[in-house]
Amino acid sequence: MTRSTAALSPTVVQGFDGDAFRIGWDAGNGAAGPALEMLAAKLPGEHHLLYTDIDSRFPNHHPDPTDERNLADLKQLVRDKGLDFGIAFDGDGDRIGAIDGEGRVIWGDQLLAILAEPVLEALPGATIIADVKASQALFDRIAELGGRPCMWKTGHSLIKSKMKESGAPLAGEMSGHIFFAHEYYGFDDALYAAVRLIRAVTHLGGSLTALRSAMPAVINTPEMRFQVDEARKFKVVEEVLERLEADGAQVDRTDGARVTTADGWWLLRASNTQDVLVARAESNDEAGLERLVAQIDAQLALSGIERGPQAGH
Repeated sequence: MTRSTAALSPTVVQGFDGDAFRIGWDAGNGAAGPALEMLAAKLPGEHHLLYTDIDSRFPNHHPDPTDERNLADLKQLVRDKGLDFGIAFDGDGDRIGAIDGEGRVIWGDQLLAILAEPVLEALPGATIIADVKASQALFDRIAELGGRPCMWKTGHSLIKSKMKESGAPLAGEMSGHIFFAHEYYGFDDALYAAVRLIRAVTHLGGSLTALRSAMPAVINTPEMRFQVDEARKFKVVEEVLERLEADGAQVDRTDGARVTTADGWWLLRASNTQDVLVARAESNDEAGLERLVAQIDAQLALSGIERGPQAGH
């Protein structure tokens, strides 16, 4: 189901100072749908809404905006109508996904890089938190903007606790959870994050596509998740850490093993909620990425583990 809305004056939305963009929205038949309809009616610009009817069968696609396959309809909408960008939500409206005008995904760490810039202008030197799966490019960008980048453990409650402890005005995860304490309450509200994204794009020149194009060109794996015995998952990570540190590797223990090499970085961590190990790697080129993934596989093999079929969320 697609709906178009004729927006009201920007003065209807208190404190909103964003431009009048042409935006596609995909609620994925999740809980955000009815609220999205009300929000879009109050925003300036032109808004085209997909799947705002709540339907727990999710007849159109699974409501997970971090899986690019679920953004196919939004990409088509943006392409067919020549929209500026698109925004998608998960089933309960606390995770956000986005695409630019060319249909390129703006991943969670890239969204955070965009959202951080106006926040750091308002609060120079503030701490910005991202989870351990985020790109090094994000942490470098926060530092470049004069902020204090903080890499922290993956997990909704863990991120919120770290925000309170550090006084951070903004935090985010690769999963699309964006937490605003700046001018908000410190929790992950994807509709609010969407409004802040519109404001940030306005503030930073008016083109999400241009912002995406200006980001560093890095190559990374998706989040690789594979099942292991529940009793072994944390032990495997500890074994890997011990071997790496004995070899003098550059290792961050914040949440599992995040290893930095000349090729980039790779991560191996145990899921807190499932019998799953999670791996990810990032490099500047394909050859470097292949070497990093080979290091992951080699360490797993030393612990008697083979990176098997992908496990679901």
